[in-house]
Amino acid sequence: MNRAAQNFKIQKYIAFLSVILFILKVTAWYITHSVAILTDALESIVNVIAGFVGLYSLYVSAKPKDQDHPYGHGKVEFISAAIEGVLIAVAGVMIIREAVYNLYHPQEIHQLDKGIYLVLLTAIVNYVAGSICVRTGKKNNSLALIASGKHLISDTYTTFGIVTGLSLIYFTKIWWIDSVVAIVFALLILYTGYKIIRSSVAGMMDEADVELLEKMVLLLNENRKENWVDLHNLRIIKYGPMIHLDCHLTVPWYLNVHEAHNEVESLSKLVKSHFGESVELFVHSDGCLDFSCKICDKKDCTKRIHSFEKKIKWSMQNISSDNKHQI
Repeated sequence: MNRAAQNFKIQKYIAFLSVILFILKVTAWYITHSVAILTDALESIVNVIAGFVGLYSLYVSAKPKDQDHPYGHGKVEFISAAIEGVLIAVAGVMIIREAVYNLYHPQEIHQLDKGIYLVLLTAIVNYVAGSICVRTGKKNNSLALIASGKHLISDTYTTFGIVTGLSLIYFTKIWWIDSVVAIVFALLILYTGYKIIRSSVAGMMDEADVELLEKMVLLLNENRKENWVDLHNLRIIKYGPMIHLDCHLTVPWYLNVHEAHNEVESLSKLVKSHFGESVELFVHSDGCLDFSCKICDKKDCTKRIHSFEKKIKWSMQNISSDNKHQI
C-alpha cells in the first residue's frame, strides 16, 4: 500500500471514530449536565468536522499528478490543516463563553461517576488513535494526518483534565470548579489551534523545514563520495506526502555525461533509501572550476591545478547557498 492510500485509510477510521466518541460525550453531558463535559462535547463536534475535512483532503492529495497539477495535489493538506486549526480555535472560544456563563449561573451536576467513566473511555481511545495518526503522518510526511493526530491527543489531555476536575467536584461538591476547569483547558485548545494554523501557513508559504534539512545535511556529510566536490543551492518543498528536493552537485569537470549521471543517481538512491520513495529529486550537475581544487580531496585527480587545503563540511547554511563553495 502506498503512503497516500495508507494516510487515507487511517483518516477514514479516525473520521468515523470521531462520530462514535462524540455520541459518547453527548451522552455523558446529558446525564451529568456538566459544563466541562459539554465543552469536551463541543470540541468533539470540531473533531467530527475536521475528521471528514481531513479525509477529503487526503483523498484529493492522493490523486496522481496531472496537466494542471504537475507537482501533485499535496498542497491541499495545508488547507485542510488550516481549516482544522481555525475550527479548534472557534471551539476554544465557544467553550470559554459557555464556561464564563456557567460560572455566574452554576448548576448542580448529576451522576458524576457515570459521566467520568464515559469521558475517560473517550480519552483513552482518542490518545491511541491520535498517536497512530502522528506516527504515521510523520513517517509519510502528511501534515493533515499529523494535524488530526495532534488534535486528538490535545483532546485527550483536555479530557483527562476535565476528569480530574470532575473527580474533585465529586468529592467536594464545589460546583464552580466545573467552569474553571473548562476555561483552563479551553485556553490549551486555543494554543493547539494556533500551532496547527501556524504550521499550515508555513507549509503554504514553503517555509524551510529545519528538522528535515538537518537530517538531510547529516546524511549527506556521513555518506559523501569523493566525486561530490560540492553541493549547493539545496531546496526542499513539501507537497503533502511528497517531498521535492532540488540541488546543484559539483563533480569533476572531466567526467562524461554518463559518469556524471551515475553520481546523480548515487545521490538519489542515498536520499531515497533514508527518506523513502516519496522523495522526488531534481539534481543539476556542475563541473568543478579551478578554485574547487582547494576544497576537493579526490586522491588520484590528474587534472588538479591547486593543492587540496581544506574540506568544507556541509551545513544548513552553506548547502542552501546559491554559489559554489570556495576558500
